Amino acid sequence: MFSTPEFWVAVGFVIFIALTAKPIGKLIVRALDERAAKIKADLERATQLREEAQDLLAQYQRKHRDAMKEAEAIVEHAKAEAERLSAQAQADLETALKRREQLALQHIAQEEARALAEVRAAAVDLAVQVAGRLIAERIDAAGSDALIDDAIKQLPGKLN
Repeated sequence: MFSTPEFWVAVGFVIFIALTAKPIGKLIVRALDERAAKIKADLERATQLREEAQDLLAQYQRKHRDAMKEAEAIVEHAKAEAERLSAQAQADLETALKRREQLALQHIAQEEARALAEVRAAAVDLAVQVAGRLIAERIDAAGSDALIDDAIKQLPGKLN
């Protein structure tokens, strides 16, 4: 058995493994430790990125919520402004209608007064014509001369 080459190859192999096991083991352990450290760092970085992503998501959700509230406030303000403008327009329309009605009533009153004045003037003209005819028919030339002389005498007193 000690004389077979396979035995000595096996013994050499075992000695070689025994001598190289510790340094190779250290290399393997170091490589595994480095790999574990890299995995741990990657996990920590992934955790950090996840937390940052959650923070960003929460920020954007807050911004979205704030923007929605602001949009609702703008819409409410616009509705209130539209209602106010509508009420103002209604009040302005009513005021304009009342003013037009008053102007129309004033115009009607002026036209009535003008028509009444025209009727009075026509009545006075007619009365003067009728009085002139009556006077002309009833008063003779001598009587008219006496009336004219009397009117001339009264004239200076009426001019002052």
